[in-house]
Amino acid sequence: MEKIKLGIVGYGNLGRGVECAVRQNEDVELSAIFTRRAPESLKVKSDTEVVSVKEIENWKDKIDVLILCGGSATDLPVQTPEYAKMFNVIDSFDTHAKIPEHFENVNKSAIVGNKVAIISVGWDPGLFSLNRMYANAILPDGNDYTFWGKGVSQGHSDAIRRVEGVKDGKQYTVPVEKALQSVKNCENPILTTREKHKRECYVVLEEGANPKQVEEDIKTMPNYFSDYDTTVHFISEEELKQNHSKMPHGGFVLRSGKTGFDKENNHIIEYSLKLDSNPEFTSSVLVAYARAAYKLNKEGQKGCKTVFDVAPRYLSPKSDEELRKSML
Repeated sequence: MEKIKLGIVGYGNLGRGVECAVRQNEDVELSAIFTRRAPESLKVKSDTEVVSVKEIENWKDKIDVLILCGGSATDLPVQTPEYAKMFNVIDSFDTHAKIPEHFENVNKSAIVGNKVAIISVGWDPGLFSLNRMYANAILPDGNDYTFWGKGVSQGHSDAIRRVEGVKDGKQYTVPVEKALQSVKNCENPILTTREKHKRECYVVLEEGANPKQVEEDIKTMPNYFSDYDTTVHFISEEELKQNHSKMPHGGFVLRSGKTGFDKENNHIIEYSLKLDSNPEFTSSVLVAYARAAYKLNKEGQKGCKTVFDVAPRYLSPKSDEELRKSML
């Protein structure tokens, strides 16, 4: 069996997750890891060749799909359109409000390069997006609800660490159980930001820092904590490393809807994830969609796509016959 040749751009948590996921998929192999750092300084888990990203153009004919593992703020808006001219690409762009703009930019490049680019791949946006779409199509008379957590928010954790007096910290987003149960009970609540989620912070203080001031600075931080019920726990560095070193996450997508001539029947569609490792799970989704991008391009397709455009069968290494026999 000829394997699909993958490349990774960026070797942070997501890149390491892709490297791991490749080992669990027999129809793909990792050809190269591209980095902005000095290649010799990178300690990778596999025996994959590490290459400077400056040399990426030399690999145009050696890689079937390039998986971009950079950040959505500054990396992917530049990298995805640039590399879509040369490679089939996958990214996990997750700035929801800017997805339409990102799509248009990437689509232009992918069409020029006769390549397939699939953007915003992951679990939200990604798998959660699919479930929202399916549920809306099936229950048009209803309401959508998305809850995230319990899980580590990388952005909010970074915000904690920027507070004066904080040596290190982690922040967990936690669904409010009362709100979640209200949705599951078909009560169709109208929920504010504060009513849907709460935030739990675990903080290691710098020596001599004032805990009351640090707590106040965190709880009143606009755009991060001021709109939520926030709890701040002060712990030791050892406890943070022992109990909060992993990156769990997950959440729920629910659609509450009615059917019947008098809307007498209530229904709930629920999809949930509970993840020990957010980046490793996201990476596994990226590899499945890399397989899809390869298949679509082999069929002659080109341009930018999202999870809405990819039929489920393209994600699987199984043949159509196998899928009909074993999963339908």
